[in-house]
Amino acid sequence: MTELLVRRLHPDAAIPAAAYDGDAGLDLASVEDAELGPGERRTIATGIAVAIPPGHAGFVQPRSGLAARHGISVVNSPGLIDSGYRGEVKVVLLNTDAAESFHVAPGDRIAQLVVLALPQLRVAVTDELPGSERAHRGFGSSAVGSPP
Repeated sequence: MTELLVRRLHPDAAIPAAAYDGDAGLDLASVEDAELGPGERRTIATGIAVAIPPGHAGFVQPRSGLAARHGISVVNSPGLIDSGYRGEVKVVLLNTDAAESFHVAPGDRIAQLVVLALPQLRVAVTDELPGSERAHRGFGSSAVGSPP
């Protein structure tokens, strides 16, 4: 099992944890009190720093319940935490609701952290790429009724 080292930077910071056995994401909680008005974005502190293991990356992602019930998302989703970063984990929240404000209180779970192993890549320059079924088709190319 791979270990994720977590350092508390704030005495009330919650240690990231999965809500249920087998969950892919670890909940990240706020250490701030903040109000996000309709359409407003704000960077929210979690009060923790992490040491993502070498060969891995951390991805900060929205919580589906906040998105469905309140229109709260993570602007740069997923936010990337490289294995060498040791600063505070912060989450850039966006209130997509056009009418209602959203209140964040200390201890509220605001996002989730997913840590994944990454292959080590060697970049190789080439004059030609291998073929594929998709080839040059871009956004929406697999939708019903799309031209081939």
